[in-house]
Amino acid sequence: MLNRLNLSVTCFIWSALILQGCTGLPEGVQPVKSFDVQKYQGVWYEIARLDHRFERGMGNVTATYEVQADGSVSVLNRGYVSELGQWKQAQGVAKFVSASTVGHLKVSFFGPFYGSYVVFKLDKEQYQYAYVTSYNKDYLWLLSRTPQVSEAVLADFHHTVKSLGYSVDELIYMDHSPPKKL
Repeated sequence: MLNRLNLSVTCFIWSALILQGCTGLPEGVQPVKSFDVQKYQGVWYEIARLDHRFERGMGNVTATYEVQADGSVSVLNRGYVSELGQWKQAQGVAKFVSASTVGHLKVSFFGPFYGSYVVFKLDKEQYQYAYVTSYNKDYLWLLSRTPQVSEAVLADFHHTVKSLGYSVDELIYMDHSPPKKL
């Protein structure tokens, strides 16, 4: 009986550590302070990203954030899958990991499982672009309020993320022209 209890406690502790690791911060990355979720809400265009299975093969990707009455943020990710000739979307919810003035949220698209959403650089004046990562350096996005960014923003993004150890050579750049019909 004691062995079973020890095994259960050990499994619980490991599960908690694993789940917390998914809402942590990558080494050297700090979320923005003075984050204003009211200004952040709305539509963002994906400009560049590192490839990952959730968006593989998608173009015209956008993310829409809307603050809810309980302080959480609804998330709607949408993209066009050319190979299938159709739009796909995923609905989720984000919650602040600590203070609502810190750009570190946890987002879930699958029930109780959360992953980090870390805004680590942001145009704080106008909220026109954002650099976003997750719990490790396999995830990276450049988001913008418009389908294109200036060369200066793109150059700063490359310089910033390269200095943090992200793989700039593996970035995928988004095309936001109207999808072609099959």
